[in-house]
Amino acid sequence: MTAGICEREIKMSKTVFKPGTMLNPVPAVMVSCGDDTVNNIITIAWTGIINSDPPITYVSVRKSRYSHDIIERTGEFVINLTTEKLAFAADYCGVRSGRDVDKFKEMKLTAAESKEVSCPSIEESPVNIECRVMEMKEYPTHDMFIAEIVSVSVDDSLMDETGKLCLDEAGLVAYNHGHYFALQKKEIGRFGYSVMKPKTRKRIEAEKRRNSGRKRRRR
Repeated sequence: MTAGICEREIKMSKTVFKPGTMLNPVPAVMVSCGDDTVNNIITIAWTGIINSDPPITYVSVRKSRYSHDIIERTGEFVINLTTEKLAFAADYCGVRSGRDVDKFKEMKLTAAESKEVSCPSIEESPVNIECRVMEMKEYPTHDMFIAEIVSVSVDDSLMDETGKLCLDEAGLVAYNHGHYFALQKKEIGRFGYSVMKPKTRKRIEAEKRRNSGRKRRRR
């Protein structure tokens, strides 16, 4: 079966584009930053994980952005995951400049005190990832702020009774070629499922049924 799929993919007719930022989909996260004098939010799609231990992430910010100077000066920021309910605010924070508007005020968002960094988190976001800048790499259009993740806060409603994180219940969104899309809850697989043993697959299916029952009872 695998060989057949590969053969079909090889036979695809493809249009060749000039080199560009075609990597999609990507997360659309709301990055909060600030200090005692100013707070701001910038929506970022160019972010990801660089290292697991210690946990290191990055955000790439255009040099002209208002948040660029704030992050460079303070050395801190918070990555706030975006949900369907926050999609409108995320888009607004990506097209309006903090030089002109108070984004927290305009979008009626709450600047919550963070655990390990001085800049605020967004209370309405279900997951707040606090970051401390380790270094900044300069590139022609954007600068990459490489940062250590120093704290992660998760909404208690996303934790089940066994202590498992149910991130699929958060209603997260992704950004795909200029459009925002809700992530569907239908799971098509998990890490390692292509080589999973039948016994393990059976156990996981049983776990899914039990978890589904717990979720229905919680509702």
